[in-house]
Amino acid sequence: MSKKYDVIVIGAGPAGYVAAIRCAQLGMNTACIDRWVDSEGKGRLGGTCLNVGCIPSKALLESSEQYEHAGHALEQHGVRLKGRQLDLKAMMARKDRVVANLTQGIQGLFRANSVDWLKGEGQLSGQGRVRFTPHEGEAEELEAGHVILAPGSVPVELPSAPYDGTYVVDSSGALEFDKVPGRLGVIGAGVIGLELGSVWRRLGSEVVLLEAQETFLTFCDEQIAGEAQKIFTRQGLDIRLGARVKGSSVDRKKRKVVVEYEDGEGTHEERFDRLIVAVGRRPATDGLVAPEVELTLDERGMLHVDDYCETTLPGVYAVGDAVRGPMLAHKGSEEGIMVAERIAGQATEMHYDTIPNVIYTLPEVAWVGRTEQALRAAATPYNRGVFPFAASGRARAMEDTTGMVKILTHQETDRILGVHVIGPQASELIAQGVIAMEFEASGEDLARTVFAHPTLSEAVHEAALATLGRPIHMGKAR
Repeated sequence: MSKKYDVIVIGAGPAGYVAAIRCAQLGMNTACIDRWVDSEGKGRLGGTCLNVGCIPSKALLESSEQYEHAGHALEQHGVRLKGRQLDLKAMMARKDRVVANLTQGIQGLFRANSVDWLKGEGQLSGQGRVRFTPHEGEAEELEAGHVILAPGSVPVELPSAPYDGTYVVDSSGALEFDKVPGRLGVIGAGVIGLELGSVWRRLGSEVVLLEAQETFLTFCDEQIAGEAQKIFTRQGLDIRLGARVKGSSVDRKKRKVVVEYEDGEGTHEERFDRLIVAVGRRPATDGLVAPEVELTLDERGMLHVDDYCETTLPGVYAVGDAVRGPMLAHKGSEEGIMVAERIAGQATEMHYDTIPNVIYTLPEVAWVGRTEQALRAAATPYNRGVFPFAASGRARAMEDTTGMVKILTHQETDRILGVHVIGPQASELIAQGVIAMEFEASGEDLARTVFAHPTLSEAVHEAALATLGRPIHMGKAR
């Protein structure tokens, strides 16, 4: 007789484990199946994000920022250091500790909420049925009132630059280098490529990013993207747009990767010590659904869902990277909560137009809502307010005045349509824009709000004032 649950979740990344916890909180008997194992063959919760994605990359971004700050910025504060040294092994060990602590924390949350953690493979075998194959032991059939699919995603592979695990790596491999590459190539100048390139550039690599798109950060507001390109170029990132990689090979004798690419000026060849392929991710849905199950997937392996993340099979839901929308951990987590609450009978919904996006470079880039070019294309009348951090007292005190806050409001209703930030702590400041848009705030609402002084958040206040044509700490635009 098969074991029965109220809910079975397949996948324990940010979408899956959050869904499982919320289901358990709502009184449902819940199991979460996950296949992730660490280098020692032990099961680990957290999926790609916690193990080889968001968390370890941010740990290295923070460490590399501290290293660069110690070498180039502290003297402006009257702090002089002698003999700065990089201990890459210790830096990597710290990154691993951060990851281990957080994944163990999820284990504790599962125990506290009585979620059954099933280590192995899960496959949807029918409506309300899941085939579970443990890492050790025989497969068994499980039953559930509802099933939530949260398989996550995997890096997109390029036929022209196949991984070899040493010289040509994906984003996970780029977090495990045992020495700083002298010359590092990165295919893709999107979020992942910029973050990983920034880590190794700060630690001493010469970094070249090959981006097939003709325009930098096409998904960002064009003013912010233009500013970001100038800043990153000044920092030393060699960003080559319109560069389409035609092929690559590994010269093991010389320990080099040879890359051939084409742009508007012809064909070129570059040699690197290491090559990172960061051209996006695809849903990890291979083998997730038994062939006989009628569940709709598109040609990319994306699961088709409705507005509430229910698939074409009643009682089966899908969340996170395997469904439409941005591949962001926080988006997947909120989808998991929405699904859990809807299973419990609550009328919860997601607001996809107020999901924040962040690039954790230095400076950080963050945004929510519409871009200026999108508003122009839609012929939406709008006002724009921009305030540079160079005019911020707190940013001046921090010696970190790069970038700006930009707010876009509807010209007729004054409702906030988009908030865009490039600069210090942009990932934190953008939350103010998200909250304002969630409450359908106007530019006047932000302009009438009292912000503490001196803080970086005053730049949000001033940008809102600028949309109304009355900035205080900046000359009025002509």
